[in-house]
Amino acid sequence: MGRSTGSGNNFLQVVANNFDVLALPLVTLVFPLYASIRAIETKSRTDDQQWLTYWVLYSLITLFEITFAKILECFPIWAYGKLILTCWLVLPQFNGAAYVYRRFIRPFYMNPQMMTNINSQQIWYFPRSKDKKNIFSKPDDVLTAAEKYMEEHGTEAFERLITKTDREARARSRSNNYLIFDDDYMY
Repeated sequence: MGRSTGSGNNFLQVVANNFDVLALPLVTLVFPLYASIRAIETKSRTDDQQWLTYWVLYSLITLFEITFAKILECFPIWAYGKLILTCWLVLPQFNGAAYVYRRFIRPFYMNPQMMTNINSQQIWYFPRSKDKKNIFSKPDDVLTAAEKYMEEHGTEAFERLITKTDREARARSRSNNYLIFDDDYMY
């Protein structure tokens, strides 16, 4: 009887000592693969963005690990740090990958002139209004944002945006319907 308790403790000790080895593939591959397949089958672009961004970031992390493997071996905490970072990127409570996309990747992609600003150490983009006034002089509310959008893109683009948002909201409300080949769905 004492032997089975000892082997149970040994098993728990092995699991605890190798938690990162056991959890990392589940967090970095298995769950994201499942969630990506589900995202493909929905009409929402939000989850598509989350998982496409996750796979881009996962690739970058993997390239980083391959490049600096010898250095990372000196840091035994790296595996746990990677596990924590990956949990933040993956778990729906945090949506870390979508945050990284909105905060860092999208501003660079949407504003090509930022790439020229990098050389002058101006990494962050702060939009400037056309009338050279301080951008923060108007109250930051929905109406002001809508007006700015219509000024920049036109009323037709604003109407298309509202229609698209409404269509996505309706698609989310009927979440059990996973038909992706409707006429109004575009990749």
